Amino acid sequence: MADLKKIMGQLSELTVLEAAELVKMLEEEWGVSAAAPVAVAAASGAGAAAAAEPAEEKTEFDVILKDAGPKKIQVIKVIRQLTSLGLADSKELAETGGSKIMEAVGKEAAEDAKAKLEEAGGVVELA
Repeated sequence: MADLKKIMGQLSELTVLEAAELVKMLEEEWGVSAAAPVAVAAASGAGAAAAAEPAEEKTEFDVILKDAGPKKIQVIKVIRQLTSLGLADSKELAETGGSKIMEAVGKEAAEDAKAKLEEAGGVVELA
């Protein structure tokens, strides 16, 4: 059996970006989703009525920073505000084109984040 305390220690040393990459790898390997339990409960509560509707309106969005633009420092500040990430992780997201700043957030939160990032000079896409 695996040494769970050793694994926990290794996981606690990961950066936020490394942890996010690990989640993606596990989701792909095992065919599962690490979505919040609240979303699963809401989806299961919808029942057969939701299954009968062929085209639902999208309710979860990813906020993707395409480019930080000329005011990278202001964009980094907004990323920190939106995500509570540290300076180094926020800077890495700002410098990496196509970075997901927020995942699976509601429409209002996604549009608010997009507006703040664009106001700071970033080029943002909602997916």
